[in-house]
Amino acid sequence: MLYSHNCGQLRAEDIGKEVTLCGWVQARRDHGKLIFIDIRDRYGLTQVVFIPKSAPEAHKIAQDLRSEFVILLKGVVNPRPKNTENPKLPTGQVEVEAKELVILNPAKNPPFEIDDTGEVSEELRLKYRYLDLRRKKIFENFVLRHRLYKIIRNFLDKEGFIEAETPILTKSTPEGARDYLVPSRLNPGQFFALPQSPQLFKQILMVAGIERYFQIAKCFRDEDLRADRQPEFTQLDLEMSFVKEDDIFGLSERLLKEIFREIKGIDLKTPFPRMSYDEVMAKYNSDKPDLREALKQEYAFVWVVDFPLFKYNQEEKRWESEHHPFTAPRAEDLGLLDSALDKVKSRSYDLVLNGQEICSGSIRIHNQELQKKIFQIIGINDEEAKKRFGFLLEAFEYGAPPHGGIAFGLDRFLAIMAGVESIREVIAFPKTQKAFCPLTSAPSDVEKKQLRELNITVTVKKEA
Repeated sequence: MLYSHNCGQLRAEDIGKEVTLCGWVQARRDHGKLIFIDIRDRYGLTQVVFIPKSAPEAHKIAQDLRSEFVILLKGVVNPRPKNTENPKLPTGQVEVEAKELVILNPAKNPPFEIDDTGEVSEELRLKYRYLDLRRKKIFENFVLRHRLYKIIRNFLDKEGFIEAETPILTKSTPEGARDYLVPSRLNPGQFFALPQSPQLFKQILMVAGIERYFQIAKCFRDEDLRADRQPEFTQLDLEMSFVKEDDIFGLSERLLKEIFREIKGIDLKTPFPRMSYDEVMAKYNSDKPDLREALKQEYAFVWVVDFPLFKYNQEEKRWESEHHPFTAPRAEDLGLLDSALDKVKSRSYDLVLNGQEICSGSIRIHNQELQKKIFQIIGINDEEAKKRFGFLLEAFEYGAPPHGGIAFGLDRFLAIMAGVESIREVIAFPKTQKAFCPLTSAPSDVEKKQLRELNITVTVKKEA
């Protein structure tokens, strides 16, 4: 490493040591003959003093320093003069007296202060996201994300899960939102889709005998955006064979207990309460009830169960899946599939935290005949089912175990844990609410040559 210590490391016991620090200039203060700077890296901040008598060359170079210059300096750790200590900083008992200074890279004047005090428009922050990520509050969100992923992986490994990746370029299947489509150059006129979830592949992994699968998966949905939605998002995807709802609830609660104990120092009370869909709608007029007041709890969890299996689309005059078409109905409601679709309940479940759905899942259909029947009810005939889902239906013919799973929306969950309103605060490079990236100006036009290679002609309808 170019440095001997990071900028948050030095303490009183380091007094007298010769050190090398690298980082960014946080601030520069000219006190006549003495020049002070704060040097910053991801670990913290250290005060440095340049004294013309002891290091005239370094002092001369320091006169040119400005905010966000990248520098390397060598010096000696000294105690700060009496009554100038800063108890708010871990390094506040010491300062470095610089002996050598190298400007590794100068910097333009940033469009906003690299601190957490000023109000900056979100569009400006996203355009200069590499500067925004230098701010302590934003950086800490990504440390939180890293810690969460580490806890998840360690926990699930101990529980016998196997992490498996599923394809990003896949087949377009209806899962409740519009697909992002990707044209195939080698197959003119045909398209891949980006996955809305790994749904079909994780079910096939259960047929393959994996039994316990997980993935921290990228998912894509072309839908209208708001504070808790993004066109690309991350979910913790879990699937298990030979399980009932209680098994999935128990695993999820143990995972959340581990997360809150490690990150928040909170011992969650489990099991979480459970309420039926009919009950929460009657009591709260919402399937995402906020029970913090009913329970003060700062973090109030509730399982919502027994959702309807179908909903009626008034515009198209047909039945649709409430969750997705692979969700199993309750065994006691199978007889209603031929007579009273509005009364059929599903084996699906949501976990709600502080009025927000943080995960959702279901026990899946693993029987080919029942799956075909559900498809027929929602208007997918045998021919269309084979075209869209033939690979799944065929897999069911080779010994599919009963299975079920759940998916946690990690961006939304992290936003709650970090105490921020928008999931954009916990995503490194998010899009705006118009699905636009100010940093890269994506989406953008492409060259005509690229379109010709894809056999695509673009016609944009002008608005009236």
